[in-house]
Amino acid sequence: MADNHDSGKTVSVNRKARFEYSVEEEFEAGIVLTGTEVKSLRAGKANIADAYAAAKDEELWLLNAHIEEYGHGNRYNHEARRPRKLLLHKRQIEKLLGRLKTKGVTLIPLKLYFNSRGLAKVKLGLATGRKQYEKRDVIKKRDWQRDKARIMRNKNG
Repeated sequence: MADNHDSGKTVSVNRKARFEYSVEEEFEAGIVLTGTEVKSLRAGKANIADAYAAAKDEELWLLNAHIEEYGHGNRYNHEARRPRKLLLHKRQIEKLLGRLKTKGVTLIPLKLYFNSRGLAKVKLGLATGRKQYEKRDVIKKRDWQRDKARIMRNKNG
């Protein structure tokens, strides 16, 4: 899928996701929010580090995502960790539900942002968990790339 949120504002990024999981495929989903949640997101007060998506009644829900209560929300404020419905096309939902039945496959939010039209979106990743030795390999490759860049920079300079 094409990234069409270049001019939008990123609210939260799940930085640990690509380290803990190997992401096979990415999807962009809308998210059903209340007014105070949108205001809180615009202020950048969200955390999706512990969040995940799960299926319930042929629908996908974002669970355990923390959107801080809005400061001026009074009695109409939202619950910080409430389940939030994800909006995808029917075919995408059916495809994801089929893939989620596979053992070890999970759906994790990678990024929470506003697109160029000002709509709140979640980038979801269909992922499998990494083993400890795979995580060590990722660290080793990242360190080597960093060292290689440093060597090339010093060699040219």
